[in-house]
This record gives sequence, structure tokens and C-alpha cells, in this order.
Amino acid sequence: MKNNNTHHHSTNDFYNTDLFFELSMDLHCIAGYDGFFKKVNPAVVKTLGYTEEELYSKPINAFIHQEDVAITSRHRDNIHKNAPLLYFENRYITKNGGTVWLSWTSIPYESEKLVYAIAKNVTHLKCKEEDRNGLLSSLTKMNDNFKHLSYTISHDLRSPINNLLSIIDFIDTSKINDDETLQMINLIKSTSTNLKSTVELYISKLTNEQNQNYALEEVNLHNSYERVAKSIQTLILTSQTTIQTDFSAFENVLFNHSYLDSIFLNLITNSIKYAKAGVNPMISIRTELANGEKKLLFTDNGQGFELDKVKNKLFGLHQKFHNYSDSTGIGLYLVYTHINNLGGAIDIESEVDKGTTFTIHFIN
Repeated sequence: MKNNNTHHHSTNDFYNTDLFFELSMDLHCIAGYDGFFKKVNPAVVKTLGYTEEELYSKPINAFIHQEDVAITSRHRDNIHKNAPLLYFENRYITKNGGTVWLSWTSIPYESEKLVYAIAKNVTHLKCKEEDRNGLLSSLTKMNDNFKHLSYTISHDLRSPINNLLSIIDFIDTSKINDDETLQMINLIKSTSTNLKSTVELYISKLTNEQNQNYALEEVNLHNSYERVAKSIQTLILTSQTTIQTDFSAFENVLFNHSYLDSIFLNLITNSIKYAKAGVNPMISIRTELANGEKKLLFTDNGQGFELDKVKNKLFGLHQKFHNYSDSTGIGLYLVYTHINNLGGAIDIESEVDKGTTFTIHFIN
């Protein structure tokens, strides 16, 4: 029988492994356990821009992006423990100062204290990923801004609408004999009621509000308070609420006027809403300046909270802590979001039936 292996040649007769090493578009290298390149192919030289002599003369860490040196060293230690490394990505600095992303597969050869590695240049993929993430971030921020604006407008319109309805209820229609005037009053009341229902509907749908950064500006606390107090004047009068203000420590803060108006509106209306039964609401709003820090303190004599039970939920969305039919659980969430969006902070002290103090810390 004829020997089928008669014309079989050794692998080296047909394949030149050195040629494969030299011609590969991927980066091939052999590194020693001492942290130096021992051999690199032309793709490494072309990608990084250094000569072979330069690559051999310095430790590999000298070519790695500074932020990736530590994690690369940890993975290299694992390779030296005879553990192969697959799909590891890190950054290298080219000779001209650029950055390239490389994805590595590295196999240890423990007996010779060598590591055989192949890398693919994935810089273009990283750039596309960065562009995509930037676009997604931009779109997400725009979407969040629209949500936040809708929340603020929808929620903060409620008090002026209620104020308008209260004024209409004060009108004694029995003393009006003109049919056209009566018809107009009823139309205003009907329209206001429908507007309130529409706003309430929007509030119920807007449940995923996210952060928005508004521009900082110099705003006056007294002017902001006056605007809000005027908009809910009927509510303050009918609830027999007493409000004392003292802005003598400072009147101006670096904040956003829309946010500040919303904070005054929500804290005042909450104090009126959650007043103790049979006790007229009393609210104190004052500024303090301590060690250069500006603080706004807002104190009421209302129902208060059991802080041990609700502190971690107090500023959450749709959190309710009292049985009140007109409560949406959004007011304190908006206050907290407004303050934190502009770098400030808010603390709370409260006892049941003894009232609540909110302390707002402004950035300097």
C-alpha cells in the first residue's frame, strides 16, 4: 500500500510564521515578565509611532495612558500567575501625543517567562461610542428639561388657580340681578375649574422628572417672597395665616429666580395645608449668615413629621405623610430638586404637633 505521507512536507516548508508576524494588520508582541517588550511587529511600530529600539528601551508602562497603568498592572500580575487575558482594553499614548485604544488577548508562556499578545486597534469604535453616548446624553438632558419644566409649571399653577376659585366663591351672586354678569361669573368659574382639572391631570402623568441645571443669577429673597405672597394672597387671608419675614442678615443670593419662587410657593402652601386643626398657621422666614455661609430658615407651627419614620422619603416623588385630599406629593420633591440642582442643600427639623423648620444652605 502506498504511503499517503510520502509527499507530506513539514509545516515550515509551506508556512513562514515570521512572515505572518510581520504582515499581520493586528498588533503582535512578545513581552517579558520583567515588563519590557521583547519583540513587536510592524503594526505596533506603525500604530504607536515609535521605533523598535524606542519600544524596547522603556518599560511597557511608559507607553500606557497614565489613567490605565494601575489596572493594566493588575491584569499583568494575573497573567504572570498563568491566567490568560481576553478582550482587555486600555489606552496607549502615541509618539505624537495621541491616544489609541487597544483590545488585548494575552497568553502566558510561564516556562520562558514570556507573554504572547495580540491587540486590535479599537479607537474608531471608542470614538463612535463616545459620540453616541454624547448624543444620548444631550437628548436625555433635553427630555429631562422638558419634563422638569412641565412639572414646575403644572404644579405651581395649582395655587394661583385655587386662589382664583376662592375669589369667585366670595362673590355673592344673590345680589347680582344682571343675567349677563351672572353668566360671565359662571363662565369664569367653570373655566377655572376645568383649568384646575387639566393641571391635576398633567401632574398625575408627569412621574419621571429628572435634574435640570438653570443658570445662576443674583436674586432678591424679599422680592421673590412678595411675588409669591401676592399670588396666593386670598389663601393666606382665608386661612388666617401670619407670616413674619426677616431678611436683614442678607437679601440677595446666587440662585435662580424661578426656582426660588417655586421654593417659597411650595413651603408656604405646605405650611398652610398641613396646619394643626384649630390653630392659625404661623410662618417665620428669616436669613442667617454664619461663617460666611448663607442660610434661609423656614419655620411653621404645623402638624410636623415623625422624622425617624419619614426622613429618607420626605423629599421623594409622590410621597405623602398626611391625609389631605389636595396633596400630590410633589411640592417637597420640587423644593429638594431645585436646591440640589444649583449646588445647595436642605436640612429639616420637625416634631409631631410642634411644627417644622427647613434650613436651606446656599452656595457661596
